[in-house]
Amino acid sequence: MSVTYLDKILDRHREMAAADRRPVERLIDEAREMPRARGFRAALVANTRLGVIAEIKRRSPSKGDLKVGLDPAELAGVYEAGGATCLSVLTDAEGFGGSVNDLQSARQACSMPVLRKDFTVSELDVLDARLMGADCVLLIAAALDSYQLAEFHALALDIGLDVLVEIHDEAELEHALEADATLVGVNQRDLVTFQVDHERAVRMGSVIPDSAVKVAESGVRGGDDARRLEDAGYGAILVGESLVTSGDPKSILCELIG
Repeated sequence: MSVTYLDKILDRHREMAAADRRPVERLIDEAREMPRARGFRAALVANTRLGVIAEIKRRSPSKGDLKVGLDPAELAGVYEAGGATCLSVLTDAEGFGGSVNDLQSARQACSMPVLRKDFTVSELDVLDARLMGADCVLLIAAALDSYQLAEFHALALDIGLDVLVEIHDEAELEHALEADATLVGVNQRDLVTFQVDHERAVRMGSVIPDSAVKVAESGVRGGDDARRLEDAGYGAILVGESLVTSGDPKSILCELIG
């Protein structure tokens, strides 16, 4: 079987995690002493319209640079003024050009809860999300076994983080629910081929329990897509490229929110 781009990303992150010798227990204590996080899931639940998780994304593996000279703080302010509910910030450096500084400067510039968007493969990644100031951490079911997913989910909740569990199909949904996930994202983009399947989220929207906040991720192109996903039961959408590359993110947000 050929090595995919996702395999390369995960291998790189696992190598970094294996070389990290910081004591987990000490970091857990530090994470528990952090100021109270902004409620990411609570913000989506309280929203009376379709929630938009607006993403700060410098580049993508498939398209290269999305916006040269992107200012995370400035863009976060624009997103908030445009009506976004939450913020997502890429912190993966090699594949997406992100950084911890991007997340911290964006969070300081707004009052929205912030998701750390990265490839979480260890306890240390979960702890780092809290310590850098994120309010929510992403766990990708395709990147973790069921034991890791449950363990990392429990750790995140223990230190005050919300958790967005990303899935692609029914089998991954089962693992997410076994981990007690209450915030479930369906990625319409295949992480192996990077192709977008717009039917995937519609299909999965009907099988995710209503007790979970449903988030549709990737490939949302405009208001028509947003309305279709809302009709399929989603309370929020995560949108990156169409906002970052737009010359007028506020107008795009208005169209998405409806």
